[in-house]
Amino acid sequence: MPGSQHLGQPRTGGKENSRAIVLATSRPHKSPRSLGYFCCELLNVGMADGHETDKNIEIWKIKKLIKALEAARGNGTSMISLIMPPRDQISRVTKMLGDEFGTASNIKSRVNRQSVLGAITSAQQRLKLYNKVPPNGLVLYTGTIVTEDGKEKKVTIDFEPFRPINASLYLCDNKFHTEALNELLESDDKFGFIVMDGNGTLFGTLSGNTREVLHKFSVDLPKKHGRGGQSALRFARLRMEKRHNYVRKTAELATQFFINPSTSQPNVSGLILAGSADFKTELSQSDMFDPRLQAKILNVVDVSYGGENGFNQAIELSSEILANVKFIQEKRLIGKYFEEISQDTGKYVFGVDDTLKVLEMGAVEILIVWENLDINRYTLKNTTTGEIITKHMNKEQELNQENFRNPDNAAELEVQEKLSLLEWFANEYKQFGCTLEFVTNKSQEGSQFCRGFGGIGGILRYQLDVRSFDEVSDEGEYYDDSE
Repeated sequence: MPGSQHLGQPRTGGKENSRAIVLATSRPHKSPRSLGYFCCELLNVGMADGHETDKNIEIWKIKKLIKALEAARGNGTSMISLIMPPRDQISRVTKMLGDEFGTASNIKSRVNRQSVLGAITSAQQRLKLYNKVPPNGLVLYTGTIVTEDGKEKKVTIDFEPFRPINASLYLCDNKFHTEALNELLESDDKFGFIVMDGNGTLFGTLSGNTREVLHKFSVDLPKKHGRGGQSALRFARLRMEKRHNYVRKTAELATQFFINPSTSQPNVSGLILAGSADFKTELSQSDMFDPRLQAKILNVVDVSYGGENGFNQAIELSSEILANVKFIQEKRLIGKYFEEISQDTGKYVFGVDDTLKVLEMGAVEILIVWENLDINRYTLKNTTTGEIITKHMNKEQELNQENFRNPDNAAELEVQEKLSLLEWFANEYKQFGCTLEFVTNKSQEGSQFCRGFGGIGGILRYQLDVRSFDEVSDEGEYYDDSE
């Protein structure tokens, strides 16, 4: 029975699908669009292909979900936030909810008591769909929320995160708690650290807010001054030879830890070299250091200590650089776009209308969109002729009723569908054979792109004069072939 299908049910078969996120919302019977913008959609956030663009889009979708969850408010303590880490037991949580149900029965306020008991029942029912906690854990939000028009609506959302969630949470409140989800969204890029000084070397990784020590070893190097009995030249030669061997061993271990043997490519997004002496510089410039790793070096920092204390200090000193890795990628992308404009190559487009026209031609190679672009895509039906038209409007244009009337005969245009343009891009960009990149307005280039170019544009595959294209399309001749 289609009406009883639960989108939140985990898939039992298939290896790749185990990392999919499935979101489901219980909708009231009266209105199919009762929660407005509130994430009543199925988000398949699979990372099976590992494609960077897809990953960025799924992260954007989750950001949107979190924003909607944070905006939701309820009466009393009728909104339940439940997070179960991997390897937790469904039976334990079910028992806990049963105990909570008994406790909640004693709430004096009748309205609040019914809301809380209803939310706990919804959570219990949804948990029955799972025979065990998914590999990445389980997140469940349920409760009665108050909509913008003051009506109460019941909502239940359950999904498996795209990365393991190491938090355990059960809270009844007048809002949903999304702090643990925000932590998941922190960059999951893995960065490698080599902390090297005269006493030994430590190899570690940092991913999000989790650091891990992969390996450490100590070394006993001769000092510059030896005891008597051997010539200064011989002593210096032996000293340099041991230093050389130490650098070689470190370089070999770096290749072992930071190069993936199956792909022969680095398994880290960037590499930080740290140390209290000159060894780190010697390593970075050495011929023995793998060139694939040399290309990944983000920074060389001086630290006062070796070992784990040096590792912690290196993380602190590199925090700005690590935070700016995505920032730098964004600057490069928009810089490339501005370069096309400054050289007037004709391989660029900006503005909603022009971009969509060129997109339909399949000429866009990289579609660049501001992640907070506030434009909606309307599918409108002419009530007189039955003609279906598509319009894109911002908040100001939506308030002007003239945009919902036909300019020729003043016929009313009925709204068939309203969808965020960003969401439409995220769902449809593959059909146009382009890459979709979301950018922020935090960098100087990003701010200029958003203010000066409307927050939407693209780099084209080939030179195209958009102005002449406009003239042809205005005459109505260009679309004859496609029709």
